[in-house]
Amino acid sequence: GSLTNVTIPNSVTTIEYGTFAGCTSLTSITIGSGVTKIEAYAFESCTSLTSITIPNRVTSIGRGAFFICTGLMAITVDVANSFYSSVDGVLFDKSQTLLIQFPGGNAGSYTIPSSVTGIGNFAFAGCTNLTSVTFPIRVTPSGSCAFAFCTSLTSVTIPNSVTSIGGAAFRD
Repeated sequence: GSLTNVTIPNSVTTIEYGTFAGCTSLTSITIGSGVTKIEAYAFESCTSLTSITIPNRVTSIGRGAFFICTGLMAITVDVANSFYSSVDGVLFDKSQTLLIQFPGGNAGSYTIPSSVTGIGNFAFAGCTNLTSVTFPIRVTPSGSCAFAFCTSLTSVTIPNSVTSIGGAAFRD
């Protein structure tokens, strides 16, 4: 379709599973302050979406919510949010120990911050312009499909402390 701009009213509390999946023309979305839950794959394949702001009341973001959003350059979280945070456009849990989503449009190399001990499911999946990733010493096993479809990835540095890697972590 030709859906380009969406404003979700404050009365909406949940963005359900796959709500905007495949909306490749979607360039702008404003999420109302009433939203508390963004379900899995809610924005999957929204390839024209360049940024998104997570409101302060969101308490749950499902896996792959931003899967294959290859134009996404930044995810910003309202500083009053008690469950999530963002640093340089990357989505983390509040304590910044779990990396939840790297924006799919970012290119080049990325060094995961030393505070991170876990990588979420689909965290880097579909980041087609990402060329290298360096893990911190303390990271625990990667989530499943964490780096799936990272077609430009040529270098990954994983420390000796990692004892297992999630299923299909580097698929395709």
